[in-house]
Amino acid sequence: MRPSTLAIWLDAARPKTLPLAVTSILSGSAVAASQGRLSWSISAMALVTALLLQILSNLANDYGDAIKGTDNATRIGPMRAIQSGNVSLTTMRRALLLNTALTVLSGGALIAIACQQPTDIISFLLLGVMAIVAAITYTVGNKPYGYRGLGDLSVLMFFGWLGVAGTYYLQVGHIDSLVILPATACGLLAVGVLNINNLRDIDNDRACGKHTLVVRLGPERGRQYHVILLAGAIVCYSLFAALTLQAWLGWLFLASVPLLVRHGREVYQATSASALRPMMGNMVRCALITNGLFMTGMLLV
Repeated sequence: MRPSTLAIWLDAARPKTLPLAVTSILSGSAVAASQGRLSWSISAMALVTALLLQILSNLANDYGDAIKGTDNATRIGPMRAIQSGNVSLTTMRRALLLNTALTVLSGGALIAIACQQPTDIISFLLLGVMAIVAAITYTVGNKPYGYRGLGDLSVLMFFGWLGVAGTYYLQVGHIDSLVILPATACGLLAVGVLNINNLRDIDNDRACGKHTLVVRLGPERGRQYHVILLAGAIVCYSLFAALTLQAWLGWLFLASVPLLVRHGREVYQATSASALRPMMGNMVRCALITNGLFMTGMLLV
């Protein structure tokens, strides 16, 4: 049976990836809340904007990989909307335009609520434009940066530095250099999700000319890189807790270390694409639990 239209578009939005956008905004809000500066309206609008940007990126990825032939029968991952024939290229282009318009409206409302200074308004307008362009050009265009090994840096920037530190700035009105530590930690865990995806698809990506960072590193170094990402996140969170002199509740994230160690060991020992396939969900859970524990600690200290 052909799935319903709603089911098709829900699947195209890739709901399993959306919690990454949510946690970046909530992490920045939690740090602001620990300083008594939480704004529910700013958090809500930032959350809506981040979700729309993530969906825009997912739809553009579906479109770009379909155009370039990367989504094909040899690919291990789940079948995408265009690849399955459920959505045409024309319909996907219309969806991209609609999603872009909604993102612009949401981002504009966020800036209107959170920014008063002209410099802040201009800065976040530019950041918003950059985020929309980055979401689309990851796989779309003649020289998509996702095909040149720059996807990891983009994820770190937008799911870490901009998502966490940007949300914090919008609520507090200034940037504390130490906030870069939890922002980096959150971003590294999001990069870990992308890395699992790229490890799983390494053979097909290489054959299709998609030179992700894992394709450039090779599978062995790609798995080592994954372990470094996990360790780097814990180091960043630990440095933040130590430098801000948090009470023991600020160290709650350490409870996720056994989970991260087990996941890292499983990924390192997985030498086939089929063995890596279930690791995607595991990595998302690791990121959510680690970030969730960090946020809980921030709210309780």
